[in-house]
Amino acid sequence: MLVAGLGNPLAGDEGIGIAIIEKLSALAEQGKLPSDDVEYLDAGTGGMRLLHKLDGRKKLILIDCAKMAQKPGTIRRFSPEDVKSVKQLAGLSLHEMDILKLLDLAEQLGHRPAEVVIFGIEPACLEMNPHLSEELSARFDSYIEVITSEIC
Repeated sequence: MLVAGLGNPLAGDEGIGIAIIEKLSALAEQGKLPSDDVEYLDAGTGGMRLLHKLDGRKKLILIDCAKMAQKPGTIRRFSPEDVKSVKQLAGLSLHEMDILKLLDLAEQLGHRPAEVVIFGIEPACLEMNPHLSEELSARFDSYIEVITSEIC
């Protein structure tokens, strides 16, 4: 399994995926999360470098900031098909097209994991700032619980 956090930690809540993956990695190092068959990856802003990491994986979990027209701090679980079914993709995620194209390419190459889960978290602030907003910081532990339950 690959658990990948996406985002830019210098752009406020856009860095939520990276912050979560750092915490999950630390928990795995402490033996509090599986680490034998699970890789925790800071995938930054996505891109093709993630493609080769998918080969041979049974499951992929992606964590990212997502504009979903929800209350800031809301977390939702999606499949790639859920994201594709939205009529207007623009704005759902700052990486949505890159990730969907990447998953399509992985499928063409036979590298796409059988199960792909995307966790989107509604941002409160996307300004250049190396800190998460109060809304997301206050819910950070609940994000860890939700994602941990998907891993275990």
